[in-house]
Amino acid sequence: MGRTRLYWISALVALAVAAVALVPLLQHKDKKVQPTMAQSAQRLQMPLHAEGSRIVDARGETVTFTGVNWFGLETETFAPHGLWSRSLNDMLDQIVGQGFNTLRLPFSNELFDAAAKPNGVDFALNPDLQGLTGPQIMDKVVEGATKRGMMVILDRHRPTSSGQSNLWYTDKVSEERWISDWVKLATHYKNNPLVVGADLHNEPHGEATWGDGNEKTDWQAAAQRAGDAVLKANPNWLIVVEGIENYKTADGNTDGYWWGGNLQGAAEHPVKLSDPAKLVYSAHDYSPKVWSQQWFTDPQFPANMPALWDKQFGFLVKKNIAPVLMGEFGGRSVAEKDEQGNKDLEGIWQRNLVAYLKDNGLSYTYWSWNPNSGDTGGVLQDDWKTVDADKAALLKSYQAPLAAAAG
Repeated sequence: MGRTRLYWISALVALAVAAVALVPLLQHKDKKVQPTMAQSAQRLQMPLHAEGSRIVDARGETVTFTGVNWFGLETETFAPHGLWSRSLNDMLDQIVGQGFNTLRLPFSNELFDAAAKPNGVDFALNPDLQGLTGPQIMDKVVEGATKRGMMVILDRHRPTSSGQSNLWYTDKVSEERWISDWVKLATHYKNNPLVVGADLHNEPHGEATWGDGNEKTDWQAAAQRAGDAVLKANPNWLIVVEGIENYKTADGNTDGYWWGGNLQGAAEHPVKLSDPAKLVYSAHDYSPKVWSQQWFTDPQFPANMPALWDKQFGFLVKKNIAPVLMGEFGGRSVAEKDEQGNKDLEGIWQRNLVAYLKDNGLSYTYWSWNPNSGDTGGVLQDDWKTVDADKAALLKSYQAPLAAAAG
């Protein structure tokens, strides 16, 4: 049930970026995004914590993440994708303008290595990024997003830029390095209250287990170790813990789901942090265009989906156990029918999942802002400028306000 993401950057783009890499630094003044009346209605008091299945602010007001993923820092560019054709400020203005209140920002541990040199950036459009390291570019993205009133969730997406990993450690990035990098980030962003959490490891899968005590594979135990270390450094952060792929049930059978999407183990073996109020679970869910799962061919589809989602992650919210963030979902189509007039399974799935999230109060960060996710596309179309109007309309049907006024 694995899947891959097809990240691409054309050779022509790379050559064009290289050609402008020596453009001198220019003065650049940030644009200010004026919040709408609806966005102005809510000004959160940080920090955030969990009360039952709700995320709340310091006053106890419910907070819902309705955001988007913008990837690239975790890849070989060591910078968000699209900066070869847009400025960082223009991109962030557009993200906020589309109503997203949260940015899930993927990165790799390799980003922090001295040898990791950012590339794929047009420095004529982004003169303030000239000469910066990957972590410094991350700082610029975080600063820009939070100045605009967005919350930021950092996502350890990969150990290295070469690809995702089944487990939280590899032969190149140890558990100690994984935790150490998280502690450094938690300390580094401690004074920015809108950097709200750590998504500890993206999509545990394969041999990853939950609550079985196997030190090498038990993701629940590893998440507790890392989560407690992060909270010691920054007690204000939320700790986001994704599910796994395959869970061995009480009857000895193995129940499989999407990478990172199976949270059944949290019922019997919940994650126990030093501060339980900082725990947020996270699931990922995808369409038949990513992988043809058996539930998509069920004659009852899509009526069968709510029960499946309840089983895999929704029970945590419905039983008031813990909040759940749908950290990734996405697809190219949101239509009810395809061009031939047949049922569009992907579009039907997306529409029903958004309705489920809204009906049950789950947070989400859509995959992705980028158009160059090979199996899903993005909110942006391939020109990196035009918004997919149909996707935008669907997501606007379930959006929460910005956390703060634009800076």
